[in-house]
Amino acid sequence: MDLTQGTFEEKQDRSKKMMLWFAMISMFMMFAGLTSAYIVSQERPDWLANFELPTAFFYSTLVIVASSITFHLAKNAIQKGVHSTTTLYLLATLGLGIAFVILQFAGFNEIVESGYYFTGKGSSVTTSFLYIVTVVHLLHVAAGILVLLVVIYNHFKQKYKQGQTLGLELGAMFWHFLDFLWVFLFLFLYFLR
Repeated sequence: MDLTQGTFEEKQDRSKKMMLWFAMISMFMMFAGLTSAYIVSQERPDWLANFELPTAFFYSTLVIVASSITFHLAKNAIQKGVHSTTTLYLLATLGLGIAFVILQFAGFNEIVESGYYFTGKGSSVTTSFLYIVTVVHLLHVAAGILVLLVVIYNHFKQKYKQGQTLGLELGAMFWHFLDFLWVFLFLFLYFLR
């Protein structure tokens, strides 16, 4: 496909998608650096080899995968012109996104209740890494929730319809990226202890 072909709007839409791809790749590279540092740090004598991930992180993984599904269903519904169904799925995605954040904090609480701390005298390099990786991801999820709120606002303003869904598509791309990123991080943290 020749990227120079098409109307001005089509070119502009392609450039917005490309910029989002570059941003997501940059974010993934940042997490690749953090996970590389995690692997290198496992050789330290104070590394907690028997550390278990909190149960809430398992549930949060299921919740974020479900939110990706509801966002995908919202995108399909708007492309079919079913606004009420789109609204339902977008609000479900928002609720699941908020539930993900709550479950992440519940996971932090489980870690502290187990006697492991993220900073200070009672901390370990293992829990500090876990804290950094999950908090940085949570910051991205906060950005994703803001994007989702903008998508919901624009949906209520009737800006999306069949053939005119760029904002919703960009929001969905970013949300799916956050989902993929958390699943990657969760599996990484689960299997590389």
